[in-house]
Amino acid sequence: MEMRAKQDRELGQDITPPVFPLSFSLYDSFLSSHCSSCFSPLPPSPFPPLLSPHFLHHAPLYCSPACSSSHSPILSSSSESLLPQSLPPTCPDSSDLRTALRLLHFLPSICPHLHRFNNGLLTNYHKLKSSPEFSARIRQGAIAMAAARKLPNGNNQEEVDDFLLEEAVLGLVITNAVEVQDENGRSLGIAVYDPCFSWINHSCSPNACYRFSVSPPNATSFGEDSISTLRIVPSVSMKEFDVCSCFKYTKGNRGYKFGPKIIVRSIKRIKKGEEVCVSYTDLLQPKAMRQSDLWFKYQFTCSCSRCSASPLTYVDRALEEISASNLSFSRSCFDLNLYRDQAAKRLSDYMDETISEFLSVGDPESCCRKLESMLNLGLQVEQLESEGGESQFSFKFHPFHHIALNAYTTLNSAYRIHSSDLLAFHSEIDECQLKALDMSRISAAYSLLLAGATHYLFWSESSLIVSASNFWRNAGESLLALARSSIWNSFVKSGLPISELSTIFNHKCSKCSLKDIFEAKFTLTRAQRANFEKISSDFIDCVSSKALKIWGFLVRGCSYLEIFEDPFDFRWLGHMRHPHAHADSDNEDSNSITKDSIFRHYAEWYTDERRINIYEVGIHCLLYGGILAHICYGQNSHLTTQVLNILFHVDN
Repeated sequence: MEMRAKQDRELGQDITPPVFPLSFSLYDSFLSSHCSSCFSPLPPSPFPPLLSPHFLHHAPLYCSPACSSSHSPILSSSSESLLPQSLPPTCPDSSDLRTALRLLHFLPSICPHLHRFNNGLLTNYHKLKSSPEFSARIRQGAIAMAAARKLPNGNNQEEVDDFLLEEAVLGLVITNAVEVQDENGRSLGIAVYDPCFSWINHSCSPNACYRFSVSPPNATSFGEDSISTLRIVPSVSMKEFDVCSCFKYTKGNRGYKFGPKIIVRSIKRIKKGEEVCVSYTDLLQPKAMRQSDLWFKYQFTCSCSRCSASPLTYVDRALEEISASNLSFSRSCFDLNLYRDQAAKRLSDYMDETISEFLSVGDPESCCRKLESMLNLGLQVEQLESEGGESQFSFKFHPFHHIALNAYTTLNSAYRIHSSDLLAFHSEIDECQLKALDMSRISAAYSLLLAGATHYLFWSESSLIVSASNFWRNAGESLLALARSSIWNSFVKSGLPISELSTIFNHKCSKCSLKDIFEAKFTLTRAQRANFEKISSDFIDCVSSKALKIWGFLVRGCSYLEIFEDPFDFRWLGHMRHPHAHADSDNEDSNSITKDSIFRHYAEWYTDERRINIYEVGIHCLLYGGILAHICYGQNSHLTTQVLNILFHVDN
């Protein structure tokens, strides 16, 4: 089964209306903080279920009487309240079981027989059953579901051959449910949607993405377009689809009329009859990791154009490239590749341990030190030669390696948190507050490097537009926060007021058209959609020239970032410098350092001119990130609205 476009679609257009779920459920960790009906955050005094079945675990809560009245009847009739609190280790998550029970409850009103409900959503069921791991999970979950369903009838006898229905529906949930995310990217729970979404296949180079509409009943919902219609149709052979009419299932499901809705949107130009695909996994992973993830979750091997490319695409080569240097050996390429794989595994484990320690202990300074040491020094591996001598391998991540990109994300966050911690404990202008400003500066530098690196990959693989949008917006916000910091005025004589800084936004840029697009609230004209590559190219040319004025200032004192000559132009990577210890000629004799000398030092570097340049680059990054967000999610999405609000605040 697959879905194809009914007509030509430009990039950045909705291709489905908001689709209600067939079934859905919050994760356990959000049952006490979010509405079980619409997934919105709960008010201070949430509403309980209208009907009060005896729950063996957390009872659901609601944001409004409307949500409670619409959702409560399901609780008693689906038997989910009777699921045991403690499930076997091999059993699926309780959210999977609750979603499957709700789907079973609604099954008679969709189709009276399971094979008619199938509608192609059970295509992977037999594959799952053939996998020992999945088979055990499904079996344990089906037993728990069947036991809960029998309790209201006073029949708790478990019959070995009486779980086929529960197994089939649970398998459907495991292979078709998607994680529902809020505007901050948090996964709140899962939902299963009807075939107009579930029939959309995966591709590692997709031409569409999807967003969620999470809002209370009768509220103005971000992310919805009331005039959007279904612009895709099923394409199936009679051999594949022998149960019911496709037409019936393209008019929207007959399931719940509440819950988190989903909308599919084009991120590339799609021709009439072309298959529409979305991604089921993280596209900033190399091929082997994507394939492993898809097999583990869905039991299929992707054969899309990106995965089938031979040799690997540029993006996939870059995402797993590790450089080897300082080699004095005469071994085969196979040996080198073997040690390269081992080095990648050890470096990846080290980064995971460092991030886990950061999250549990909360020491951002230690996290930054360890990650930058890993990026700078790589991994030294000694190997015994057959003649008895030793050779040394030095392995380092390419700046586009997926682990390096994850490290930049973590460093951006850790430096920002370190800065906030210092400011929280030091209200007076002193060395700690100045250090906090430095931490904010380096955090902004990492966000800019991450945006530039992702954009470089985006030029080769346009389906990375979602990641590019996120990183450009983050870079813009980081740079604006740095430029607007009041600490600048503590040691800059002229002390440029923030209000005066904001007036910079009123001037249109002569090199790119981003300000014009912003004034149209990021809505692209037909001509601009068709010529979007030119808009992107003009933006990069413009922001590159501006960033060169501040890059040396942003990375000063960070040995890893100082390797990079330009955060946007990576053509020099083949001649990449490696860091080395050196004396800082700007440093004064430690014995003569005084508070006045420290302030003079900062006054020389933190000038109004640099502040203005940082502000200009931040505005450009945020504008471009907003345009990409509009393409991916639409004008009314939370992310697009958030960018507009930030920029309108700047404008005012």
